[in-house]
Amino acid sequence: MGVRPSVRPLGCGASVDPMSEERYYADKVPETHEPWVAAPDRYQHLEYRRVGTSGLLLPPISLGLWWNFGDDRPFATQREILRHAFDRGITHFDLANNYGPPYGSAEENFGRMMRTDFKPYRHELVISSKAGWDMYPGPYGKLGSRKYLLNSLEESLARLSVDHVDIFYSHRADPETPVAETIGALDTAVRQGKALYAGISSYSPERTAEAIAVARELGTPLVIHQPSYSLLNRWVEDGGGAGPRAADKSLLTVLGEHGLGSIGFSPLAQGLLTSKYLDDEPADRVGRGSFTDDAVTPENRERLRGLAAIAEERGQSLAQLAISWILRPGGVTSALIGASSVEQLDENLEAAAKTDFTDDELARIDALAGTVDGVDLWKGSADL
Repeated sequence: MGVRPSVRPLGCGASVDPMSEERYYADKVPETHEPWVAAPDRYQHLEYRRVGTSGLLLPPISLGLWWNFGDDRPFATQREILRHAFDRGITHFDLANNYGPPYGSAEENFGRMMRTDFKPYRHELVISSKAGWDMYPGPYGKLGSRKYLLNSLEESLARLSVDHVDIFYSHRADPETPVAETIGALDTAVRQGKALYAGISSYSPERTAEAIAVARELGTPLVIHQPSYSLLNRWVEDGGGAGPRAADKSLLTVLGEHGLGSIGFSPLAQGLLTSKYLDDEPADRVGRGSFTDDAVTPENRERLRGLAAIAEERGQSLAQLAISWILRPGGVTSALIGASSVEQLDENLEAAAKTDFTDDELARIDALAGTVDGVDLWKGSADL
């Protein structure tokens, strides 16, 4: 007579006799290999816009990962927002080498999405990264040198788990490095196949024109500028500010004349253009890099209340009004927003459907809007 096999233990303290009819391997367990599938109607929500005279199209609302996508936020929340954004037609995701916190973590977390949920959709995405602000210690970790930009791009590609980005930006102007060297580095990135298009951010009108001239000579597809722009930070409409490189033409005029598009970041003035600051009570700024205390004055709160009243007449929130306004005819190609929840993302997406303003509305907005001290944190670059 053969020896009967001993009872084999299972998980959770259970055991099963291998000679019995019980099929333990058929127990229900969570499915871990079923892939996420994007919404089939994702291209029915938004009207895509041409970037200048280039062949590139962007959604009117793009998602920036400057905040809310670092290691201080649960990845499950990030995944929920990113999935929902793509389901709603947002195809452009904007990053930079030092987004987090800590630096680099936003790219690492987005790279996890590129290895999983977004992997089948790489050809449907416009992914951008940037280098220029501080990333690591020493003389090679910031500004616009060829060494810094190209080294940073290599590191960004590794973190993002992609072999190229769609747009690679010089993130800020460099007062010492020649513009020709910085744009030459962007040109090299494109020729190496590590970027499809080049962009610049927070450049003055005059420096922008110089960068465009260099790019045209090299044959570099410099197609877009990413400036800060909001109802409370309208420097792109002016002649370049009071800096030593101030120009007669506004940035928007220079871009229009040369066929470049624009994507405005911080359209909510780092959260100032939300309902949070309508009351007299202090509001929590969640510890992020934001506007200074100079921006939250009784006079400015009154301006915000006036703008909120116009928004209410239009059936919008103050945040929706602010986004709609920078997307108005004559504004930017795309508005770059952040999001901490799906609900916030949906609210902001509604702004893309209401970008027309009456002359009376624009006049009333102009009377309330304008430069607010402490909002433009990137002025040091744009004034160069």
